[in-house]
Amino acid sequence: MARKHEKYERLIARCKDLPPTPTAVAHPCDAGSLQAAVEAAREGLITPVLVGPRTRIEALALQNGIDIAKFQIVDAPHSEASAAAAVALVREGKAEALMKGSLHTDELMGAVVKRETGLRTARRISHCFIMDVPAHAEPLIITDAAVNISPTLRDKVDIVQNAIDLALGLDLPEVRVAILSAMETVNPDVPSTIEAAALCKMADRKQITGGILDGPLALDNAISMEAAQIKKIDSPVAGRANVLVVPDLEAGNMLAKSLTFLAGADAAGIVLGARVPIILTSRADSQITRLASCAVAVLVAKARRDRAAKALV
Repeated sequence: MARKHEKYERLIARCKDLPPTPTAVAHPCDAGSLQAAVEAAREGLITPVLVGPRTRIEALALQNGIDIAKFQIVDAPHSEASAAAAVALVREGKAEALMKGSLHTDELMGAVVKRETGLRTARRISHCFIMDVPAHAEPLIITDAAVNISPTLRDKVDIVQNAIDLALGLDLPEVRVAILSAMETVNPDVPSTIEAAALCKMADRKQITGGILDGPLALDNAISMEAAQIKKIDSPVAGRANVLVVPDLEAGNMLAKSLTFLAGADAAGIVLGARVPIILTSRADSQITRLASCAVAVLVAKARRDRAAKALV
């Protein structure tokens, strides 16, 4: 069994030689979210711009002994205005990442997806959990467990591509994507198996690139080599998957929380498909998980800068 948090510590260590990423922190109006931004800055991961009611943020910092003297504060009267102002900072080129504070996720994402003033791209926006499972050698990426409730096949093309791009940005040597269902055979009565087969054929036709896809696969034969061998599944993904694509949000949410509460895993969260990576933290997250979420955003932002520089050559 790997040491708990070892994978997250490696992610954070990979950012040590990178410049801090300018990050708009939307409405950090509780001690947890404000402390998370300050700790990430102390680790050299981000340069936070605190967006929210100035007097409330300053009073919170004073009350909890959090030093924010060197950080810029953009005054916004309430949570909805904080989300809009944070998104505006990104659009103005003053931030390369967005971080959720104490506002509701729906408020932040509402500002992100607005057609005229938001951060949409041609890609579908989707969420990834980067799971640090102590008993598993590699980090596991699970998608989508937080944004897309019942994604269509068209949505899943972007969900898969977002996850592959994330894995490449994290420098996984090989991206092995399991399209999950309740079984490993195509069954016309189970729509997720049909979609899994279609996604794999789309990858064969280079409509999805950068990873090796297989599916449908049940969870056991996606991550257990023994289970794959027992079921005689001959595949470069079966038993070795590092990206798990779930049929819908309910399945993904239950899978991630099962790993968290039954297997002692941690779940760093990131939203992809927008102009910049969006750091989604939970009030229940540990400090190391919050830092890992920031580290993932730093690496995603770096990968985007590298791609942009390459495109100019």
